[in-house]
Amino acid sequence: MVKVKAHELRNKNKAELLKVLEEQKQQLANLRVQKVAGGRQQELGEARKNVARVLTVINQTQREQLRLFYQKKRFVPLDLRVKKTRAMRRALTPFEKSKKTLRQQKKLIHFPLRKYAVKA
Repeated sequence: MVKVKAHELRNKNKAELLKVLEEQKQQLANLRVQKVAGGRQQELGEARKNVARVLTVINQTQREQLRLFYQKKRFVPLDLRVKKTRAMRRALTPFEKSKKTLRQQKKLIHFPLRKYAVKA
């Protein structure tokens, strides 16, 4: 059993990946039949990992394409948004932080910070 390498899978398109996935699933089914007849257990684990690798590459490329699609859109699906922490997601944006009330603006205009010359 040959180990499928993820970096080799990343160069393939979706049709080729699906073909590789089908082959790996078929190989896994054959090994399960051999297991009943007294086959080796190690190959079975390797076959399951190969299937997982192919599925992982498919999902990663799909999510990457979706991220590119939604990059300039106004709304992004929840699972594609940046995770961060709950507090960070709810924190004010820099623009919201810089906003000042009308009263505060008037106060800053009429009573600016005083500058003192300190004698050395």
